[in-house]
Amino acid sequence: MKASWEKTETNTGVLTVETDVEKVNAALDRAFQKVVKKVNVPGFRKGRVPRIVFEQRFGVESLYQDAVDILLPEAYEEAIRQTGIEPVAQPEIDIEQIEKGKTFIFKATVTVKPEVKLGEYKGLEVEVPEDQFQVTDEDVDQELKQMQKQQGQLEAVEDGEVQSGDRVIIDFDGYVDGEAFEGGKAEKYTLEVGSGTFIPGFEDQLIGMKPNEEKDVHVTFPEEYHVEKLAGQPAVFKVKLHEIKRLYLPELDDEFAQDVSDFDTLDELKEDIRKRLLEKAESDKENFIRNRLVEEATNNSEMEIPPVMIEREVEQMLKQFEQQLSYQGLNLENYLQFTGQDEEKLKEQMKDEAEKKIRTDLVIEAISKAEAIEVTDEEVEKEIEELAKQMERDVAEIRRLLGEGGVERVKEQVLNKKTIDLLVFSSKNAA
Repeated sequence: MKASWEKTETNTGVLTVETDVEKVNAALDRAFQKVVKKVNVPGFRKGRVPRIVFEQRFGVESLYQDAVDILLPEAYEEAIRQTGIEPVAQPEIDIEQIEKGKTFIFKATVTVKPEVKLGEYKGLEVEVPEDQFQVTDEDVDQELKQMQKQQGQLEAVEDGEVQSGDRVIIDFDGYVDGEAFEGGKAEKYTLEVGSGTFIPGFEDQLIGMKPNEEKDVHVTFPEEYHVEKLAGQPAVFKVKLHEIKRLYLPELDDEFAQDVSDFDTLDELKEDIRKRLLEKAESDKENFIRNRLVEEATNNSEMEIPPVMIEREVEQMLKQFEQQLSYQGLNLENYLQFTGQDEEKLKEQMKDEAEKKIRTDLVIEAISKAEAIEVTDEEVEKEIEELAKQMERDVAEIRRLLGEGGVERVKEQVLNKKTIDLLVFSSKNAA
């Protein structure tokens, strides 16, 4: 088989392929074996029609399309291997010749992975906002208060009034210009007062209400509200309060420290919190530097991204988004209805992020090739062992769950990490 590649545009070219006559004849034989099972010819049982009779009656041309279907996939894959191109989308195929006793010739218009012209990527320096990665006494206290909140007990308030921070169970029914609107009604809805979940002003007006009390809450929808017909409109919500639940917090003392940790005193717990926050701040700082160095190396590089790559990445992002929604008990249709968007608008919003990810991935790949960075089987195994440790699973089980494709993705992740390590070690920030 012969294959040649001719670039016609920046990321597009024509792949010309010519297969051997023997393969064409073999494909026609296979096509005949497939088709003959379906044809009826008087005097012959189905599937028993001789080849010569079949061709006299139907013509050898009737086998050509099935022969192409047999020849094309294998010939295309082999041509890709021969020419070394990296397609990023399905090709446009033009059959130039398919005939018994002759070679099979076709041309494929192919969009390929863009070439990356690397700019400066070694010796870079990023400015680090050090104050962003410092740990203060306030940070420790905030973490401690979060632990305190997690240990709090929700109790029903029988005779009191709603306070900020209470959980309330309410019915509400919303109206604009006296007309009910979609999504403006709910029963036995649980809301944390002061959480900012509802329209500005709504939660504040619940403060002071008592169980079984009813009240009209007057608000104005924000000008940038996601439902266009409600944006900027005054509304009235008829609210009935069913129940108040208040979070009662334990005292922050040595007994609290013993309940939530292995420490005997509150001071020891605070010191441990500070230590963990410092470790996290150091990790966040390292990730900040790594991300900014990659961003800088990407900005210094040149490439032209084919639109089809962006479209494909957007589709992948959309699938991941749908999966995230499913974890929250939602689906894409519910989300789009709630936000007043459509799928095309959501995809449009994802395009910039998709292009940025593609550019970043291509630059990391180009640097790894330029620096001849490789990943050993031992490094992949170590990464899988670390993954098993994090998930508290057996290594063999993790390998089974990953499958062959998953192991390849792990290898790619290790390669990316080693490439970014090179950017860090060669940067001025490493000094």
